[in-house]
Amino acid sequence: MLRMRRGPGPYFPRPGTAFSSSSSRSSSRSAMWGRRRGRRGGRSAEELRVRRREREAALRKARRQEQLVSKRLLREDSAAEEGAQHGADVVPDPLSEDEVLEVLRGVQRGSEDRKRSLGRLRWALQNEETQQKFVRLDGSIRTLTGLFTSSLADLQLEAARCLHELSHSSVPAVAEACLPVTSYLLTYLSGHSLELTELCLYTLGNLVVESEAVRKQLLPQGIIPVLASCIQSPHEAVLEGVGYVLSQLLQAKEAPTEIIPLVLDSALPQHMLQLVCSGLKAGMGAAVEFAWCLHYIICRHKDNVQLLALGAVPALTSLLLDLASQIPQDAPEGLELLACPVLRCLGNLLAHAGCQRPDARLLVALFLVLQCFLQQHPFLVQECLWLLNNLTADDPFFCSALLSLDLLPALLQLLTCSQMGTVLVLTVLCNMAEKGQFQCQRLLQQPLLAQLLPLLTLPDPEAVGQCLELLHLLFLHCPEAAADFTRQGGHRALEQHQSTPELQERAQALLDMVRQPPGAPSACQATLAASF
Repeated sequence: MLRMRRGPGPYFPRPGTAFSSSSSRSSSRSAMWGRRRGRRGGRSAEELRVRRREREAALRKARRQEQLVSKRLLREDSAAEEGAQHGADVVPDPLSEDEVLEVLRGVQRGSEDRKRSLGRLRWALQNEETQQKFVRLDGSIRTLTGLFTSSLADLQLEAARCLHELSHSSVPAVAEACLPVTSYLLTYLSGHSLELTELCLYTLGNLVVESEAVRKQLLPQGIIPVLASCIQSPHEAVLEGVGYVLSQLLQAKEAPTEIIPLVLDSALPQHMLQLVCSGLKAGMGAAVEFAWCLHYIICRHKDNVQLLALGAVPALTSLLLDLASQIPQDAPEGLELLACPVLRCLGNLLAHAGCQRPDARLLVALFLVLQCFLQQHPFLVQECLWLLNNLTADDPFFCSALLSLDLLPALLQLLTCSQMGTVLVLTVLCNMAEKGQFQCQRLLQQPLLAQLLPLLTLPDPEAVGQCLELLHLLFLHCPEAAADFTRQGGHRALEQHQSTPELQERAQALLDMVRQPPGAPSACQATLAASF
């Protein structure tokens, strides 16, 4: 068996084959990662940040099954002043072109009411139709850029909020209208205002989602070195923002050739790995963001020698061991959201030739994770089984460890957990059976044949094909299993697939074997082997 590499999104392997990496992007999903409006004086900044992280956790959960390109909106803190006037989560009606022009002129006047005009503009820009009218006005972006670079901190912050509203637009032309401000957004990432830095990060992250032109401008402007500096910040909010920008960049279609090489040549990988592995003790949100960043690099980059040299496999293995040791008693909230990308990273790294063998305790950790999350978070079963396949594909050590640690009964219990879970469990069992007679005999000590019979009646040809593959290996190494299979009525289940085009040849070869009388010449085994 070959090892399988996990792509950015869902992947369903062919029967009897290895997972192969997919560099194609799955369907992008646009989602708002929005802050809820607060009333004046109703919540502290920390309370607002906690609420935002709760919503971010929900969106990270949505990302567990597919690659996610998202946009996020920071409104809580700034909206608190206006919540009483406009109401929470109210989207303003579109302004007419004359009204938009009037608001812009109010912003352009050097009066004491300029901040109030900027606040009105920011409120109006929450409407996408108004956004498009605004960017079409001559001098609109130039005016915002001038205020954004102002020495007056309150005007600068309000202008940044206006630019942030524009960045959230789903219209590429709006994002591209913000091209003149990208260099300033990068410059202010090294400023002293935490709120401004956070706004600049999420504005940049939003802009790179929609527009390749923005990404192509940011790369020569030095966005990767700037992010490599920001990732050393002691502030968790900044770290989460850096992770957000990086995750959007790494999902771009040009990432494998233009972005990932720059990231690997920077100090980012070692810092990302460190932050992921400290997630259980430090910031869980930043750890989840950077775990997905590592996943996007690993699954879209053919050669991960640099990450392997940084000790990614032992580091991530140690993290999973720590994670397993904390469940279920002391598990921090959102633990499953960190486990998902970490499992994918490890699985893909193990698919590389020459990857060092991980700690054998990883097997026990995997089954602890499976046991803990099976009911509440069944999506993690697939992730664990994916990694388990890559552990057992070419390594007799882990196949033997599954038996010596008495983990086989727990594995067999997952045979019917889900459609994809069935295929993956059968794939792992095939990895074990392929190792020879001793492994097959140990498998047959369990009620395996009885558990395989119902699987042959499934409507899923993927699962049935993998089941036939397993039977082939069992009969090849333990011919007496064919007689046991017949006594349990297995031949009737095989006969049902004689008319199924993709299965009929293998089903017929197995039927020829089970119909052979005991002690008959085993020429049929050669026919059987040629059919698989």
